[in-house]
Amino acid sequence: MRLSRIKIAGFKSFVDPTELKLPSSLVGVVGPNGCGKSNIIDAVRWVMGESSAKHLRGESMDDVIFAGSGTRKPVGQASVELIFDNTDGSLGGEYAGFGEISVRREVSRDGQSKYALNGVRCRRRDVRDIFLGTGLGPRSYSIIEQGMISRLIEAKPEEMRVYLEEAAGISKYKERRRETETRIRHTRENLDRLNDLREEVDKQLARLERQAKMAEKFQVLKTQERQKRGELLVLRRRAYEADRDERASKTGSLETELEAQVAKLRSAERAIEQARKQQSDSSDHFSQIQAEFYRLGSEVSRIEQTIEHKKESRERQSQELAEVNRLLAESKAHRDDDIARIAQIDESMQSDQPAFDGLQDTQRLSAEHLQRAEKELQQWQIRHDEFNLRLSQTTQICQVEASRIEQMDRNIGDANIRLTRLREEFDSLDTEGLKQNVERFRGEERDSSEYELRLNSALTVISDKQQSQKASIAQHSEALDQMRARIQSRVGRLASLEALQQAALESESGAAESWLQANQLTKAPRLAQSIAAEPGWEAAIELVLGPFLEAVCVDAEQLIQRCLDEAPEAQLTLVHTQPDNIVPAAQSLASKVSGEAPLTQILAGVYAADNLAEALRIKQQLEPGQSVVTK
Repeated sequence: MRLSRIKIAGFKSFVDPTELKLPSSLVGVVGPNGCGKSNIIDAVRWVMGESSAKHLRGESMDDVIFAGSGTRKPVGQASVELIFDNTDGSLGGEYAGFGEISVRREVSRDGQSKYALNGVRCRRRDVRDIFLGTGLGPRSYSIIEQGMISRLIEAKPEEMRVYLEEAAGISKYKERRRETETRIRHTRENLDRLNDLREEVDKQLARLERQAKMAEKFQVLKTQERQKRGELLVLRRRAYEADRDERASKTGSLETELEAQVAKLRSAERAIEQARKQQSDSSDHFSQIQAEFYRLGSEVSRIEQTIEHKKESRERQSQELAEVNRLLAESKAHRDDDIARIAQIDESMQSDQPAFDGLQDTQRLSAEHLQRAEKELQQWQIRHDEFNLRLSQTTQICQVEASRIEQMDRNIGDANIRLTRLREEFDSLDTEGLKQNVERFRGEERDSSEYELRLNSALTVISDKQQSQKASIAQHSEALDQMRARIQSRVGRLASLEALQQAALESESGAAESWLQANQLTKAPRLAQSIAAEPGWEAAIELVLGPFLEAVCVDAEQLIQRCLDEAPEAQLTLVHTQPDNIVPAAQSLASKVSGEAPLTQILAGVYAADNLAEALRIKQQLEPGQSVVTK
């Protein structure tokens, strides 16, 4: 294995990427001072894993990166790559099959340093392991610098031994041995720590065993606590249910009262509405009657005025007719006088015919007088015709007026009849009674309004109470729902436990049933059928007795002895029904049960309390093994 190429970029004075080819085993690098010959050796040592900036002729690792010059800017990283020719296979291990081996190192100004073998990122230790035993390394004897010979001559035996081992190729194995010893030492130290940890764990195990025992005791106490909590929850549930029932009863009564009050209010409103309607109808009818009365009064007044006017016109026409009749009589009298005078004149002419001739003057006078009489007769005839015309017109007018008067008389009669009927109806209306009814209705309306106000205030109070009770019921319902959920959960767990217990006992129930049939006890009463509990104490007795309620009651000790001698392979409980003649204590649960079974011994140590406060008081006086239950 030999070095064939060196690639440098950004390392010290090699700012540009530079590749140095080494074609043979003997190569010389010559040049003036400061041209960078030593930088090549520093690059080789740096790639080999040199971590000391002092051995690289610098103060820090950043000094290996080109820092810039008057014409070039500084660079951000430096990289050096060594390419070795391994065609002879001198490098063993996993890289023996490679013809070339590339070792590369990069460093940036942020302090990050990277190594790579054949382009694969690796550790600094991996690079050192490859060259162990080859004499090549950052501080090995293969790189001889100034003062190296003097250091070899003046080296101490230990230092000389390092160089000799490296030259002999055993440094690799020495390094492996050192690492192995280091690992063994670390392993022993770890074993010591493990022993310490084991002792500590043993102590913790002992402590955990004590804690486990305490945990078991805690589980037992926890079970008892759950049982007590269950009893407490049952008690609270009963209290809540009683409170809920009481509140529901109060709510129902309040709702019933509210419905009754609302019904009364609706009835009063209907009565008020009916009274208002009757008052409105009466007022409308009264207004109609009053308007009709006023209209008929005005009609009667108008008819009376018309009748009075017609009477005056009739009297005036009667006077005119009387005057016309008088003038007609006078005209007739004048005519009769004239006819009589004419007759007298005719008689005088006939008697005085002889003297007619002599009486020519008288004739002329008579003729003149006759002419005047004829003229007067013509004038009278004209006046008579005019009078007749006027008389006929007046007669027609009188007839028309008489017809109108008769029609008016009939209208007046009808109006008087209607007026009389209306007066009778008006008199029959009893306006005082109507006014009293109106006042009564108004008083009832005021009373109804006041009653309505009282009902509204009572309804408001009831609604407020109902709302508060509904809120309280909602709170209790929510608490009850939560309690029901917890009870349901516990009931589910109890059901699962009972199912497991039932599954475990199914195999035993057949044997117990066979034994009961063999001893003719299948129809024997159970303990639950042989005892009687006081009202309200059934649940507490059932809770305490539990599985004892299914015990078989027998009245012969021989059966019990036979059961002990020939016990079936099943769980079976027998109770001797012979009374024990022991008077139970006044506050014991046995005092709440009556029956032939010896319950005093079974219920010994269990006391009864009517409520939670009494149970808490009795609890302070209990001895170990005793308990107290409530309804």
